[in-house]
Amino acid sequence: MSPDLWMLLAFAGLLIAGVPVAFSLGLSGAVGIVAGLSPAMLATLGTNTYNSVAKYPLIAIPLFILTGLIFERAGVAARLVRFAQALIGPRHGGLALVAVLVCMIMGGMSGSGPADAAAVAMVMLPSMTRAGYPRPFSATLIAASASTAILIPPSVALILYSIVVPGVDLRALFAAGLFPGMLAGAALLVPAWWLSRRHGWEAPGETERPPIGESFRQAIPALFAPVLILGGLRSGLFTPTEAAVVAVAYGVVVGLWLTRELGWRDLWALLGEAAVISGVVMLIIALAGIFAWAGTMLGTFRHLAEWVIGLSDSGTLLLVLIMLAVLLAGMLLDAISIYLIMMPILVPVMQHFGWNPVWFGILLAMNIAIGQFTPPVAVNLMVTTEVARVRLEQTVGWALVFVAAMASALALVVIFPQLALWLPTLLGYNI
Repeated sequence: MSPDLWMLLAFAGLLIAGVPVAFSLGLSGAVGIVAGLSPAMLATLGTNTYNSVAKYPLIAIPLFILTGLIFERAGVAARLVRFAQALIGPRHGGLALVAVLVCMIMGGMSGSGPADAAAVAMVMLPSMTRAGYPRPFSATLIAASASTAILIPPSVALILYSIVVPGVDLRALFAAGLFPGMLAGAALLVPAWWLSRRHGWEAPGETERPPIGESFRQAIPALFAPVLILGGLRSGLFTPTEAAVVAVAYGVVVGLWLTRELGWRDLWALLGEAAVISGVVMLIIALAGIFAWAGTMLGTFRHLAEWVIGLSDSGTLLLVLIMLAVLLAGMLLDAISIYLIMMPILVPVMQHFGWNPVWFGILLAMNIAIGQFTPPVAVNLMVTTEVARVRLEQTVGWALVFVAAMASALALVVIFPQLALWLPTLLGYNI
């Protein structure tokens, strides 16, 4: 059996056995080194793990994770909900529309779907339940809406994509993800509104409309956060990594002195929580370096890429097959793992067919977003069902409705690449 096959079978076997992704990557990489190179080459493990994380842009990941945690604890979600309710007013499906809009705005602060799902679910689920929405529906809608965080900048997944794909401008990726993220959110609004009207959830006279002026004033600090991050990037005032630092500093100011729902002790606890979450992410990236080095030295990724290219001469057919494969991976793994595992194989395929790397990155992100609320694993859905106290299997029917809705948005971006590329082109970024 070839060393390539030994490494891939070891990785699959470890995952099936329940070994965490990070250690599955590292151990299977070591198996490949022993099988195809030399046991003496295991001395490179330390160097490979260090080189994987010793990249300046990766500093932005723990900082944006911290930003999301700070805004979640600072009461930002509740103020955004109140402002959205004031804008939409009492109507059938009003709270469902509020949930989608708030998730999209929160995505512009943290770049993490599970974090947004937790923050919005804690605020929205009680009021949606009182208005007559079934809890499985509410949990699924919030999980699906929170998945747009992987598209709307700042996205942790897009930061990693810009690192693993050579020559991709992160600012172009951020700009390219904005409109598809809004398109995906709009696609979710349609079935949410239609189902609410059909089932009579949230009768117009049952809820009170908050005053627009007061709710807008309270929401200004939250609404200004995406403007600060994206405006600073566009003006050249700071780089994406520096934008993460600015976002953390702004979140601290908002939580300590504007909303006053965050104390110094809370901030210390949040630093520890962000360190734990970031440690998990960085451990995956570090040990994936062993897998990537072994796969490169053995030629595994080249062989797999040649096999994929040889499946068909039709770039369109292969693109569809790749999208399906990424969607299935998104149902089982997190975005970080998917990019680290699949991109060494997909980059040669992308270059062979001449696909635009920015557009291709957004397509991958949209597929992963759909996977985040599609059972059996569905990381976002696991968070919201825990908050709603419902079983995951109760959400399957609703999840399929929202999968179809977001898949329609994905199809539009596949057919019309300019939906993703027009904004970075307009802003003058390299695509």
